[in-house]
Amino acid sequence: MPTVLSHEEAMQVIAQLHGKYWLIGSLLYGCGLRINEALQLRIKDINLHDNSLFVFRGKGKKDRYTLLPQRLNHAITQQIAQVKLLHTKDVSEGYGLTSLPPALLRKYGNAAKDTAWQYLFPSSTRCVHPYDNCICRHHIHETSFRKQLRQAVLATPITKHVKAHTFRHSFATQLLQNGTDIRTVQELLGHTDLKTTELYTHVIGSRFGHTLSPIDR
Repeated sequence: MPTVLSHEEAMQVIAQLHGKYWLIGSLLYGCGLRINEALQLRIKDINLHDNSLFVFRGKGKKDRYTLLPQRLNHAITQQIAQVKLLHTKDVSEGYGLTSLPPALLRKYGNAAKDTAWQYLFPSSTRCVHPYDNCICRHHIHETSFRKQLRQAVLATPITKHVKAHTFRHSFATQLLQNGTDIRTVQELLGHTDLKTTELYTHVIGSRFGHTLSPIDR
């Protein structure tokens, strides 16, 4: 059974994160993202007008849309502004290409230098693309978030084993506890099989519907 955090516990951990790491943790919990999905977000995938996120090629290479909490709009706007400054600097120095799969790079060419294609959480350094040998900018590595998360958990009284994926589990259980239809949760998480989503009903006991134990009456 997956480890899940209560809402209060999740917010306690997130409160101990700072800067872009606070935003990453908030996206994991607020949108139900996997860590690689959060780090691979590009500016074009964010829609602040209808509060949605486009997840490109999640697990199983499936695309999907998920929720984007309104509370994060300001932080995302600030992060995008920082990305634009970094991208402008890259372009002025003769670079500006973001890392893309070879097929997409061939398809879009110089369009990959557009701001819309830049990662929301770009790496602090440029690198050589492993397939095309071009100089590009990748997203930050997930190990950097893991280190920050570990320190954040240690700063709280929480004794559970918390990983980045724990926020995704907590997102699902919170939705189900608050009455969200399980099919909607399945769609938001990108599960192919409903049985995968039903695992969370066992975690919270909601497979028994609203049945109360006699001692709770």
